[in-house]
Amino acid sequence: MALHVKKNDTVEVISGAHKGATGRVLRVMPEKNLVVVQGLNIAKKHVRPSRKNPQGGRINVEQPIHISNVLPVNTKSSRGGRVGYKLNKDGKKKRVFADGHEI
Repeated sequence: MALHVKKNDTVEVISGAHKGATGRVLRVMPEKNLVVVQGLNIAKKHVRPSRKNPQGGRINVEQPIHISNVLPVNTKSSRGGRVGYKLNKDGKKKRVFADGHEI
């Protein structure tokens, strides 16, 4: 299934506690319809001391957001927009905003 969001896209959150915020997609989980956005939906995680983190303590971790709550940001308008798909001359599928601007 084709998703409207890919890794490293800039997205805008359209609902929930972080409505209106933008960030870069760090990870997409298509099997669960979730995305992880940099700097949004932060939670504290308690970690034990380890070689990677010898002090232990609490760290901030980005939690996933449902993919239906984010839209890719259109660079032309700097706002989130709906995405459609078009075939180019080579027969490859391209993501296109409603105003015709390519991603």
